[in-house]
Amino acid sequence: MEIFNYMQKYNYEQLVLCHDEASGLRAIIAIHDTTLGPALGGCRMWTYSSEDEAIEDALRLARGMTYKNAAAGLNLGGAKAVVIGDPRKDKSEALFRALGRYVETLGGRYITAEDAGTTIEDMEYIRMETKYAAGLGEGSGDPSPITALGVFHGIRAACKEVFGTDDVAGRKVAIQGIGNVGYNLAKYLKKAGAELIVTDIFEDNVNKAVKELGAKAVKPDEIIGVECDIFSPCALGAIINDETIDKLKCKAVAGSANNQLKEDRHGDMLEQKGILYVPDYIINAGGVINVAAELEPGGYVREKAVKKAEALYNAVLEVIEIAKKENIPTYKAADRLAENRINLLAKVRKNYVG
Repeated sequence: MEIFNYMQKYNYEQLVLCHDEASGLRAIIAIHDTTLGPALGGCRMWTYSSEDEAIEDALRLARGMTYKNAAAGLNLGGAKAVVIGDPRKDKSEALFRALGRYVETLGGRYITAEDAGTTIEDMEYIRMETKYAAGLGEGSGDPSPITALGVFHGIRAACKEVFGTDDVAGRKVAIQGIGNVGYNLAKYLKKAGAELIVTDIFEDNVNKAVKELGAKAVKPDEIIGVECDIFSPCALGAIINDETIDKLKCKAVAGSANNQLKEDRHGDMLEQKGILYVPDYIINAGGVINVAAELEPGGYVREKAVKKAEALYNAVLEVIEIAKKENIPTYKAADRLAENRINLLAKVRKNYVG
């Protein structure tokens, strides 16, 4: 990929390639924007098929974090780290401590936290080398339950728009990815009376959902085409693309995965098909809200984080209202909400404060 052209197109600030021979670390840190404050974004570990794929994922995720943090009302910019490797085989203390040293060299421009493929224990190793790590055991901890809580309330808001009621009882929800966030989401939905259809690339995750939540399991390549009320992507991004979009048999797409649209035009296509798209960085902001609460004066208070995550119900409805009022797709409405805040505060911060 032409990295500088990509960075210029979407106004990125910095891209850092991290390598450590002893630990085998191969990682990318992408910082998109620090207008609102230091850039906060998780550290993902995944078995990328190529270095270009890993770099592009880091860049896309970092930009998404800028918009997510802005739309959530946080005084934080957007960034992301990705580690190339199998999270079930390639982890070590040395690897994450090496990454921590790279985070430290950025002097606070980037604050890392748990993400897909990483855990609180991994963050503890990073913290040994830098103070710029959040989501630790003594702080906010695992953000997955709060992320799932926000997604659950976002799904309720989507149901209100599509079906006229936010009651999910009896609604069929197809969850793609039943890992930490997906499983917690499934628990909230099950408790509320929803019918669950699930899949995951890891069979043990699926078996757990079937056994403990009574979910119906389908193969990974079948989940896109199942008949359901809500399709909830909770795995990796770009799931809404040219190959999948015509297979959808749902009324709304609402899930925790980042960058669900492979390209913006796929959001337009969903609009044309009459499928409500709940923008990913609006509905999945519970995790970053939870981690950001750890950075507030006085430290982490779970009740505050829960209250803000529950308020994502209203945030989703606000985006839908903007889309209706301005006659634009919901993904554009979400961008407008975030960009307006960034642009306004950029002007405010030009005033000198001695």
